[in-house]
Amino acid sequence: MKALKIIFKLSPVALLAWLLLAGKGGGEGFNMLIAGPLALMYAGFVAYCTEGIKPADAIETAVENVRGIQLVFFILMMAYAMAGSFMQTGVGAATVNLALSAGLSAKTVAPVGLLVTAVLSVATGTSWGTFAACAPIFLWLNHIVEGNLLITVCAITGGAGFGDNIGLISDTTVVSSGIQGVEVIDRIRYQGVWSILCLATTFIIFFALSAGLPAKSATGAEAYANISQETLDFLAEKRPDALALLQQVRDGVPVYMVIPLIFVVAIAIAGVPTIFCLALGIFAAMALGLVAGTVESVPAFLEDIVQSGFADAGSWVIVMMMWISGFGGVMNKMKAFQPLADLVLKLSHRVRGLMTWNAVLSIAGNALLADEMAQIVTVGPIIRELVEENIECSEEDQYSLRLRNATFGDAMGVFGAQLIPWHVYIAYYIGIASAVYPVYNFQPVDFIRYNVMGFVAVGSLLILTFTGLDRMVPLFGMPHEPEAVLRKQPKTAA
Repeated sequence: MKALKIIFKLSPVALLAWLLLAGKGGGEGFNMLIAGPLALMYAGFVAYCTEGIKPADAIETAVENVRGIQLVFFILMMAYAMAGSFMQTGVGAATVNLALSAGLSAKTVAPVGLLVTAVLSVATGTSWGTFAACAPIFLWLNHIVEGNLLITVCAITGGAGFGDNIGLISDTTVVSSGIQGVEVIDRIRYQGVWSILCLATTFIIFFALSAGLPAKSATGAEAYANISQETLDFLAEKRPDALALLQQVRDGVPVYMVIPLIFVVAIAIAGVPTIFCLALGIFAAMALGLVAGTVESVPAFLEDIVQSGFADAGSWVIVMMMWISGFGGVMNKMKAFQPLADLVLKLSHRVRGLMTWNAVLSIAGNALLADEMAQIVTVGPIIRELVEENIECSEEDQYSLRLRNATFGDAMGVFGAQLIPWHVYIAYYIGIASAVYPVYNFQPVDFIRYNVMGFVAVGSLLILTFTGLDRMVPLFGMPHEPEAVLRKQPKTAA
């Protein structure tokens, strides 16, 4: 009977996963804005049946959980506005054109594609938008120079995830930090060296993989000339921001339009609070855009880009987060995950063991839910409470452990998603790649086989955490025994 109760309590997670993956039938799932509310209502029903939690109490729990991350909503609105301004004023296009100006060959198209998408994803905060903007250029460049298609597509896939994991304006960075109660700026400093080392390692590996390919070269303009009108029409409908960036790549923008990106990175490193970093980045892009002619007027910029960014965040990611955060609150209220927490604590004999299991829980939740944001919001509170209730250490060391948890949630979400064949990430990439490069029939495994960035990031994070070698990476070390120890009589996550 106890086992059946445990299964029943976990059934809302199964329902959420099914709704996302196959709720419509024919292998097609619902949007999170439908799946989230349905899963939340069912979780409330299960909470009443198993723990006698009244509907009013379940609603209050859901609202309280959302209230705890409300600062994240303001940051996300500013982040979406800055991402839009960087995509449309020429910041992103200037970054791409700088990389493409010398021409690329089959030997360099994948390594350079990795770096371009990494920088662009930091600038725009979106892996999906970066992939949509860069796939037409790099897949057709690869075609012209006779490179390896799968190496190139995996390079730009991994690079697109880089900024989604560490970018100041990435929704996953913002949300994972908010769930763990850490500042976004602190989080970026904390994992910055590790992230750059992962990128550098991946670049070297892609360069080695491409060493035996032809030396024939081509330019971005030649790649754009090969993009069909059908592809442009597809992007106009699905990703208009990506189309705007592509057109700026074709027409050219002044090199100085990269300054807002450099400026934002610099003031973030200097310690300027996140919201002010975002606001200053928006106005820097506007000011230089007025000079470059990519911004018609201040009122047009505010209405068409800033207001649109606020609206996009409010109509999608913020609403989705509210439903999923409420869902996680109800699941925790009825202690649905306590058996899982008990198992983790039983298997953990040291702090590093517990933290390694937190990483495993994050990637397992991502595989189960097939949605990185659902994983961050659902699993995030579990791993936070496991640390706070079961590790004795100073407040400073607790904060360091929460920073690592935030890194787990985001890295296992973004990079782990690229290694899970049934994940919505892979489905999106297949859709975009097939539309912009219809001469090849893309399959899920094509985005995994050479996804060096995903393997390096996920693998290194697990190994460094478990072995303690993270102390060799500047700023990335975790507190260890005797500074931090497991409680003798551990409490479990609610």
